[in-house]
Amino acid sequence: MRFETKCVHTGVDKDGTFNSCTTPIYTTSTFYWDSLENHKGFDYTRSGNPTRSAMEENIAALECGVSCRATSTGMSAITLVMHLFKPGDHIIAGDDIYGGTYRLFADVFTKWGIKFSFVKMGDIENVKSALTPETKAIWIETPSNPLMNLVDIQAVVKVASDADTDITTIADNTFCSPYLQRPIEYGVDIVIHSTTKYLNGHSDVVGGCVISRTEELAERVAYNSNSLGLGCSPFDAWLVLRGIKTLGPRMEAHQHGAMALARMLETHPKVEHVYYPGLESHPDHELAKSQQDGFGGMLSFDVKEGRPAAEKVMLNTKLFLLAESLGGVESLIEYPESMSHASMTLEARRAAGITEKTVRVSVGIENSDDLIADMKQALDS
Repeated sequence: MRFETKCVHTGVDKDGTFNSCTTPIYTTSTFYWDSLENHKGFDYTRSGNPTRSAMEENIAALECGVSCRATSTGMSAITLVMHLFKPGDHIIAGDDIYGGTYRLFADVFTKWGIKFSFVKMGDIENVKSALTPETKAIWIETPSNPLMNLVDIQAVVKVASDADTDITTIADNTFCSPYLQRPIEYGVDIVIHSTTKYLNGHSDVVGGCVISRTEELAERVAYNSNSLGLGCSPFDAWLVLRGIKTLGPRMEAHQHGAMALARMLETHPKVEHVYYPGLESHPDHELAKSQQDGFGGMLSFDVKEGRPAAEKVMLNTKLFLLAESLGGVESLIEYPESMSHASMTLEARRAAGITEKTVRVSVGIENSDDLIADMKQALDS
């Protein structure tokens, strides 16, 4: 099956009793056994649930993985992956990753004795230089949040495979979704998502997932997920599964609008810089063309006049809602400095390139002409 067909059909047929065309929501917390030794595949919803399993089967197929485990939030997906490591392990990550991920690494897991190096991963030599005998993982976020910097996935996988130690490669694929990018096809070991975003696509659920490339990793992830109690609820799984059915056409609408908006912003006199890989001016444009199937619906831009002007723009838009999150059908606009990346230190934000001029936009599926007109009037105000 091709991608759009997989979105609609993979894993969803779970009702053999009444032949429902949509996956039932199994709200039960527990399942009765046929005997002291046998049950029908499920015993307790923390460990597994038919609705959640349907979503997991669907996402695993889309990401070309052997298994997927769905979690309650995107951050719990990251937490689940981090429990594969132990005190003394070293992990390399980008210096411009999502603020919540940075906080979890720098403020929480460092207290557990895990060490992190935050580097500019656009230059593969920085990744090589950060390697130590204790390096156990390389964390890839591409495109990065919010500056849309790209990481050469194949180059990172090669660095990991050439190393003297066993290094796990992990990719946060939230910004692209599997419709535009499938890191496992390039050899990445683990892919994570905040299913809150493009996979669900309707801003009405929070969730996450972890997809494994090998059975060995899948078993470890599944064991930890059950032990930690991180699984998402059946209703949340059903909402994400419902959203995935339209992932293909939604992503086409998102990136159509983002490209149109980025081209307008690039020529506007109030805008200093636009961060969007679809623009030929983006330094990673060719890399985006080679490892992605499109350029996505996320972009950022710097307003020339700094925070006062940026604030006016964000408060004067009519169609772009001032809100965190991304990937929904409605367009959102936010200020990384005080919102999505407020958990990073000021020094870390500046080192990553996030300034008081920076505005991040999640382009929805509205008519692109309407979005452009709205952004123009906000900038001109």
